[in-house]
Amino acid sequence: MAAPLSRRDLEFLLYEWLDVEKLTSRERFGEHSRDTFDAVLALSEDLATKRFAPFNKLGDQNEPYVGDDGTVVLPEEIGSGIAEFVKAGLMAGSFDDDLGGMQLPTVVNRAAMAWFQAANAAMSSYTFLTVGNANLIAEYGTPEQIDTWVRPMVEGRFFGTMCLSEPQAGSSLADITTKAEPIGDGTYRVTGTKMWISAGDHELSENIVHLVLAKAPGGGPGVKGISLFIVPKYLADGTRNDVALVGLNHKMGNRATTNTLLNFGDGTHSPATESGAVAFLVGEEHRGLSYMFKMMNEARIGVGFLATSLGYAGYLASLEYAKVRTQGRPVDQKDPGAKPIPIIEHTDVKRMLLAQKSYVEGALALGLYCSKLVDEQTTATGDDEARAGLLLDVLTPIAKSWPSQWCLEANSLAIQIHGGYGYTKEFDVEQYYRDNRLNPIHEGTHGIHGLDLLGRKVIMQGGAGLALLAETIGDTVERASAEESTAGHAADLRAAVDQLVATTTQVWSTGDPSVALANSTAYLESAGHIVLAWMWLDQLLAVGDRTGDFYDGKRAATRYFFRYELPKALAGLTLVAALDRTTLDAEPAWF
Repeated sequence: MAAPLSRRDLEFLLYEWLDVEKLTSRERFGEHSRDTFDAVLALSEDLATKRFAPFNKLGDQNEPYVGDDGTVVLPEEIGSGIAEFVKAGLMAGSFDDDLGGMQLPTVVNRAAMAWFQAANAAMSSYTFLTVGNANLIAEYGTPEQIDTWVRPMVEGRFFGTMCLSEPQAGSSLADITTKAEPIGDGTYRVTGTKMWISAGDHELSENIVHLVLAKAPGGGPGVKGISLFIVPKYLADGTRNDVALVGLNHKMGNRATTNTLLNFGDGTHSPATESGAVAFLVGEEHRGLSYMFKMMNEARIGVGFLATSLGYAGYLASLEYAKVRTQGRPVDQKDPGAKPIPIIEHTDVKRMLLAQKSYVEGALALGLYCSKLVDEQTTATGDDEARAGLLLDVLTPIAKSWPSQWCLEANSLAIQIHGGYGYTKEFDVEQYYRDNRLNPIHEGTHGIHGLDLLGRKVIMQGGAGLALLAETIGDTVERASAEESTAGHAADLRAAVDQLVATTTQVWSTGDPSVALANSTAYLESAGHIVLAWMWLDQLLAVGDRTGDFYDGKRAATRYFFRYELPKALAGLTLVAALDRTTLDAEPAWF
């Protein structure tokens, strides 16, 4: 079985390109070194390949179910593998030292976690959600809430979820109906139903800490009325809270991650005199969505990593297959008696491998770049901190959506390289595709992120976000322009960025949001391709004049992306700038 990630690529991205060792000069990371980073990465690779990857198919073929006693049943190996993760202390990776954490840079921790996401996406989601939950409460919770709920999550005794969506609301959080009533003692009682809750019920941990969006009295309509609550499965004294599993959703992929419909406060359990699930307010009333965005933005980058990791695993599997599978002969070979050649020698197979390589390695670079921005935002001061935060805001919808679209396409190409075998359950690539198909849907659909990018991120602060992105890409372009080997790519990227800026101005010149945003998805896809071209050009500068197959592969992938992919962005921007009304004017009755 092929390794699900490339250790060599991670080392290049972390040390030769991003130079993450420099982070150890900052006080927060002063106890770390290249040695500690390498130790965490090596441990993650070892555990992921030995305790996660072997159970990927097992979890897919043995879906969770509700047993006779009402508890959720998962294959035993799923629990034992996650227990090994917890035992190794990896849940604590990026948390503060005073919480029992390792205080790793986010960029290093994300790289380590990518091993688990690539090895077994479904198993990794339990830990991924727990870390995001704990980070939010650590940021906005009270000292008592941190001691009661965060510390056990950092230790891996409690797991966490995020409960946003409801059956009738979907992604439209303004339409949620879950309610929270204060009862006068500082606690609340929550009633309502939440849908699509990943890891919403299981027996993998002592407790499950739900973060629930609900409407408290006096908040007004829409999202302004939303507050955020901690609603644990068990209260601190061990009493069963009124959180009830209604059912499990049966999914196309990611099957070993339970996905649940939960009722809060339906009377199944009676933890207190008053009806409803006992809940604890996080922060202030009616500011819940702003708090939840911390977890959501963290999750969006994490989903980008998940999509990338699954795409990467499929790419490496198809690469291994293409090297050993023999079929056909060179097009100029007329002797039917000649031996078949490995399919990797066929031009079209090389095209599909280069496409995958450019997608997954480029997406991994983007995810790590954004993760380093988190570290910059955390440890820098003054203008540097503000610039890192602004650039991260602009890049987040791209870091989520671009890998979710194009690393899924990489999975499709991996199946294609396998031919008919790729369409069977005997090979891993069909599962990678099914598992990855979720990522353009959850944590904000593709269309929602298009609206976010064009409707908010590039125009906020008077266009400061887009200006900073263009300036930052421009720094790479200037350096690349000075080198003969990269000057051509630099000129192409400069032209693309200029077109992006001009298109943004053009679409908003109408003053009509419905027209400006009609093709926001095409804008997102074009902006994403330009950002990925930047990632590749910046990597190429780090390659420099180094020699060897690895570096030649980087050069080939960069060339492929600029020749085959970047022109797609220009075509998309032309459509957007034309203010095309095809979709806007289409009437529902026409379908």
